[in-house]
Amino acid sequence: MTETKAPIKVYLLGKEYPIVCPQGEVNDLLIAANYLDDQMRKIRDTGRVIGTERIAVMAALNIAHELIQTQQQNKRLSTDFGERAEMMSEKLSPAQEPD
Repeated sequence: MTETKAPIKVYLLGKEYPIVCPQGEVNDLLIAANYLDDQMRKIRDTGRVIGTERIAVMAALNIAHELIQTQQQNKRLSTDFGERAEMMSEKLSPAQEPD
């Protein structure tokens, strides 16, 4: 039997949105909602974007852009780490070979 979970109330630009999520993910949902609300407020406060829907779309695009940049940076760091580990292994290999 699946457990019915009451919706969690999140607030974006002062408007309440009830969201149902797994019990173990409530904290992550609240953190994400707070982050989104902060981003939406920053966009609204510039005065250049009007309308909640447009503000939400701009915030979503900005967050998606941040995510892609972070993923690309992680990929570069992973590649760099792999290359450095391989170089170190090659340098250590001659010292480990028996005479």
